[in-house]
Amino acid sequence: MAALEHHLSTEDLHPIDLVECLADSRDWDFDRIGDDRIALAVDGAWRTYALSLSWSASDSTLRLLCTFDLDPPEGRAPALREAMDKANERVWTGAFCLWPDEAQMVWRYGLTLAGGGNASAGQIDAMMADAIEACERFYPAFQLVAFDAADPDAALEIAICEAYGRA
Repeated sequence: MAALEHHLSTEDLHPIDLVECLADSRDWDFDRIGDDRIALAVDGAWRTYALSLSWSASDSTLRLLCTFDLDPPEGRAPALREAMDKANERVWTGAFCLWPDEAQMVWRYGLTLAGGGNASAGQIDAMMADAIEACERFYPAFQLVAFDAADPDAALEIAICEAYGRA
C-alpha cells in the first residue's frame, strides 16, 4: 500500500479513480459504471463479494456496499435479523443490513469528506479491507442461523472467536 500511496497524489484524483487504481493494482475484476461509481468482484475465503463504491458530491460522501447472496428459508429471517443486529454491536466501521427483496446481505459504510477533504488511497483501501473482513468474519454465523437453524448467540460465538497460535 505504501508504494501505491507514494505514487498517487490524492489531491487531484477523484475518489472513484483511486478505487480503480487500487482494484487494478490487486488484479480485482471491476467495472467503472460511470464517473461516480465502480463495481468490483473480490474473492474471499467463503465466497466472492460484490463491492460497489459511489461518490456523492452533494454530501461529499464515498459510499461502499459489499454484498453477498443470502436468502433465508421462510421463517428464518427474524433469527437472521437478530444475528445481524448482534453482529452490528461488535463492529465499528460499518453495519450489516438484509435486503430481502434482492436476497442479499449488505455491509454498508460511508466515508464523509465534508469541507473539501480528499480521500487517501490508504483510507479507501482500509474501507474495502474492513468490508471484506467483516463479511468473512460473520458469513459463517449468518449461514448457520439462516440454513442450519442455529441460535444467533451460538452462531456468533464462532464469528467472534479469535484464533491463537499457528497451525
